[in-house]
Amino acid sequence: MTRHYPTDLLLAVSHVQQDLAVDAASPVARLLKEADLLELGCLLDGDAMAQALDEALGGLSQFPWRPLVDTGDVWEQAPVGRVVLDDDRAGNTLRGLLLSWATGNSVTVRTSRPALWRALFEVLREPGFPLPPAEVAAPGADVKGVVVAVPDLVVLSGDSVIPSGELFARSGRPGVPSVRIRLTPGQDGPQAPIADVDCRAAWFRELFTCVYLAGTSLDAARRADPDGASRMDARIRYLVGMARRTPHYRDLPQIDRVADLGRLPVLEKATLEEKSLPRSRDMSSGALPSGEVLRSGATSGEPRYIVYSRTDWENMVREAIPLLRALGIHNGDRVLNALVGGSLYGGLMTTASELTRMPVEAFSAGQQVTADMMLMLVRNFSVNVLLGQPAVVLPLLREARRRDPGLRLEKVVYGGTPMTESDKRWLREELGTRSITSILAANDGAQIGYQCERLGGTLHHVNDDYNLVEVVDEDGTPLPDGETGHLLITAMQKFEGPLIRYRIGDMGRVTVRDCPCGVSGRVLEYLGRSDGLLKFKSATVHYGDILAALEEFRVSQLQAELMTREGTETLVLRTESREELDPAVLRAALADTFPALSDAHLYDDELRMFELVVECRPEGALERNPVSGKIRTVIDRRLS
Repeated sequence: MTRHYPTDLLLAVSHVQQDLAVDAASPVARLLKEADLLELGCLLDGDAMAQALDEALGGLSQFPWRPLVDTGDVWEQAPVGRVVLDDDRAGNTLRGLLLSWATGNSVTVRTSRPALWRALFEVLREPGFPLPPAEVAAPGADVKGVVVAVPDLVVLSGDSVIPSGELFARSGRPGVPSVRIRLTPGQDGPQAPIADVDCRAAWFRELFTCVYLAGTSLDAARRADPDGASRMDARIRYLVGMARRTPHYRDLPQIDRVADLGRLPVLEKATLEEKSLPRSRDMSSGALPSGEVLRSGATSGEPRYIVYSRTDWENMVREAIPLLRALGIHNGDRVLNALVGGSLYGGLMTTASELTRMPVEAFSAGQQVTADMMLMLVRNFSVNVLLGQPAVVLPLLREARRRDPGLRLEKVVYGGTPMTESDKRWLREELGTRSITSILAANDGAQIGYQCERLGGTLHHVNDDYNLVEVVDEDGTPLPDGETGHLLITAMQKFEGPLIRYRIGDMGRVTVRDCPCGVSGRVLEYLGRSDGLLKFKSATVHYGDILAALEEFRVSQLQAELMTREGTETLVLRTESREELDPAVLRAALADTFPALSDAHLYDDELRMFELVVECRPEGALERNPVSGKIRTVIDRRLS
């Protein structure tokens, strides 16, 4: 049986809703007017239906599963098959049709006005999105299926001006179920959308069945799904349809399959900066503001702001909680969250939001963490998990270990920058750490992948249902698995400020493998930056900006190398010049121009968190590629 997705119905309803709003001569407007049913137009509200279904089904982007926070298991939802509706009130019938289709059921309408419903079926199918079958039958016909009695909407208010008709009733009917809406004096109608009322009512739960999959995670359910390809196709249709609400993506072609993703343009970082807030609202949908706004760095040095609608934020949390479980954070853990807040506060805010939903105790200290705080939390609160960036937390851990040789820490989850294998060995040998895992994320698109305990190097499991990863060449053409190229992400569950084929500025390659942890599928090997961005000390500096700042010293070539020396993040800048340069002078000038290159940081002043080393060499002294004659401009040894 082909699975249908509620998002396809939402796209169809939104298309018809737009026609009804802007064109009095549209097929839907003519149909409702000729049948004297214009009052039913309010039921064709795609946004209201999306919000109601998202809550009722536990996440449209997680459908057909509903993940359980406290166990990591899922409920699997399935349509009952065929729903039979008796057309004794048109509003009830349309409400039943829409929600029956949303949950994947075929529908039979037993009616004395078959032409009306056949015409409405066609109007909803006209946009071209795949919808379940529907048919009409004579009143009282013997039809196999689940007969669902959609209740009347009975408005109870002495001064209400709502007329009794095909949508609302002023009183109940004998033998007919009803949902009672009591208005306060002065109200002219219910404030909640009808879809929200219906999705909370008992009759909605008659449209689908639920099976509890004990011991099955959301990721495992998806990987075992025989309908996985069509699920991903439905995801991409919905994303593109929603993205076309924004000025930037208004003319984007509507595609039907993930296989057609390569037809869409690559979103470059410069375009994103130009079209995003605060410079422009071209990436904004115009929907009612909701959710959270995060701050991101920009290559120009000016920040941009990343808008997550309420649903976007909820999706991020829903997807992150199973990921954190896969990283080893379990019920009853006590977690010190030492991700940086400050001006780039997204990592701290998002993880804090996610941890508060889990059955764990979290201490979100951010950049306020010190070695003394770590020791206090381990001793007094039994903190056993540390979440942070290696360049920040490793010096603190070494200092804490120096002060208390008996310090033990069971689990470390890191992100932001790589961790060397020697640092992992130190954690295991000196702190008794038994679980070391990592998150791979982008400022703009949140989590991209994760490294379980069994993967090494820079290998990460990916979650294509959240961020679909592509590897492409310079022109944006997809490369076969195993080939190295530029990484693009398509944020499948972010609809405000959508990211479609966004070049994140990193290189990598994707392979398919069976991991000893039990997860099989696509694995991303992250190979570092591709666009000259140097990330360290929770800051970002562009290679080209450093080279431009050194122009007054007649520097002709610049090589930047990032590494970790004895737990200290180190940036080595090597210059070539025909002049004899003083490294100390260059270092002082760079620290003055770029505060991130200075010794200042947000943590304990007694700790050395970062070191800038400048090496001045004569022209031609830096190693060249024997084929191209070029020098390697950026080297990140932290990936080794």
